[in-house]
Amino acid sequence: MVAIIREYEAADAVALCALLRAEEPYQVTTPRSVHAQTIGAPARQRCLLLVAVDAGRIVGCARTGLFADARDAGAAFVNINVAAAERGQGTGAALLAAAEEHLLAIGATASYAWAHPEPACDTFAAAHGYLPGREAQFLRLDLGSKGPLPARPRVPRGVLLLPAVAWERDPRPLWLTDVECFADEPGDVAADHLSYADWRALNWDRPDFDADLTTVAVVDGEVAGLVIAQTDGERHYASGGTGIRRPFRGRGLAKAAKAQSLHLARAKGYREATTANDDGNAPMLAINIWLGYQLCGSERRYIRDLTHPRPA
Repeated sequence: MVAIIREYEAADAVALCALLRAEEPYQVTTPRSVHAQTIGAPARQRCLLLVAVDAGRIVGCARTGLFADARDAGAAFVNINVAAAERGQGTGAALLAAAEEHLLAIGATASYAWAHPEPACDTFAAAHGYLPGREAQFLRLDLGSKGPLPARPRVPRGVLLLPAVAWERDPRPLWLTDVECFADEPGDVAADHLSYADWRALNWDRPDFDADLTTVAVVDGEVAGLVIAQTDGERHYASGGTGIRRPFRGRGLAKAAKAQSLHLARAKGYREATTANDDGNAPMLAINIWLGYQLCGSERRYIRDLTHPRPA
């Protein structure tokens, strides 16, 4: 019997968090972040969170909506998770059908989905009209006292590494820097301008955003780049993005800022750090390997043109 598909409710947060932690262990996930990413998502995303329920248990979910920063206004995301023991029963297909119905209703023209690059996912994607796109790597770092974290590099004269909380009254300089840097990141979806309100919703106002560990590189008083940190308040630290503005690249600022953030995270008691790396971003991969991160998983983007009918 296929699970019942319905919209997320606040009471689902704890069970859904458990599912996502099991299926996506490289991401920072808490009940608060699950709930906030639904009710606090930017309005332009038209975000919808669906859950699959079987005998009162949440066995899957679909997170879908429009990208808040895509150049193509019709570009949308749909990410499906089904508990390992519940696969092969039609739950994923039911979630995807419901998600795509929502996307078509809000004017989406292309759907982008992340999944593990394994034969079962390839088969499922192809059967539903999705073509493979770029791949990304997950990396993990042991932040325990005996972990491989190297010493903090020395920074050039005139460079300061400051916590994002220093911009608590007005984080707009961090928004502008993040948007400028992200435009250069490789990916399947071309990025456009992200408004300040949407940036706050996706970053600063998230309950897992850590303003003390998010580290900002400042050169002669000017914000040059930043490392966004997300934490679960217990043991898991994740890098939510690292960027250095073009005029300041080649000075070792990304390496220094990431090392600074990781050392602070270790001092606060975090024991595991994770990050994701697009296959085409060799400079960042080199920095992560220098920091001691080790490859621990991967995912692949699958893409479908929603203007064409679904395969029969």
